Amino acid sequence: MKIAVWKQIMTGVLAAGLLVSCSSTRILAEGKIDQKLTAGKIIRNHLAADVNFKTLNSRLGIEYSDGSSEQSVNVSLRMKRNEVIWLSAPLGVIKVYITPERVSFYNKLNNEFFEGDFSYLSNLLGSEIDFKKLQNLLLGQAIIDLKDRRYDVGYTATAYELKPKMPLELYKLFLTVEPTYFKMASQQLARPEQKRLMEVRYTSYQKIQGEILPDQVHIAAIDQDERITIGITYKQVELNKELRFPYRIPSGYNPIAFK
Repeated sequence: MKIAVWKQIMTGVLAAGLLVSCSSTRILAEGKIDQKLTAGKIIRNHLAADVNFKTLNSRLGIEYSDGSSEQSVNVSLRMKRNEVIWLSAPLGVIKVYITPERVSFYNKLNNEFFEGDFSYLSNLLGSEIDFKKLQNLLLGQAIIDLKDRRYDVGYTATAYELKPKMPLELYKLFLTVEPTYFKMASQQLARPEQKRLMEVRYTSYQKIQGEILPDQVHIAAIDQDERITIGITYKQVELNKELRFPYRIPSGYNPIAFK
């Protein structure tokens, strides 16, 4: 899957869009870097910071740019942790339904739908992606299993840096962890030989019912000479409410085959 797919999805979302109004940013108090912390301790603290809610309901303010156009839109996000990720664009023009077994979405503007596994997301990110990794990306946790390998640790004025001691076979990985709650500050996956890069930056977090959740997230994806950026702001977050996840592909829609 190429960046063109992101453009196709976002174009449909934005065509039905409602402009996002400005919102205040809730930035957590800055923690101090402790250069005595080992990589193992930083990783243990990060794993302990994982969320424990049952359901999440939020509005996402999305700002999208592909170099030639910039747009903003509000999208509904619902999650049942470890089970369902559900997204709906304004007026239900595009809906996305993701479970550990499948990825599905439909676009009412083009009368098209996709139904398949995580292979197209894996192709986009240059790494094997599954439901857990996608969920972690949205919630500020590492998208790879940090217990699988050893890391060198570095320090900046605002974050801990983690780099694998042994080079990875298919891609390069670079992670930073913020020092207040040990959530991700940034995650970067790169395949230089293919000129592909994905970087996710978490510029602020918020505390909701005792859970530490992203407030603002910025995603940049580069594929050859194409580049897109997506800014996400979590709004009106509610946890542990009873939620429905309505989803049914309309009859007569044409299947999309991604290469």
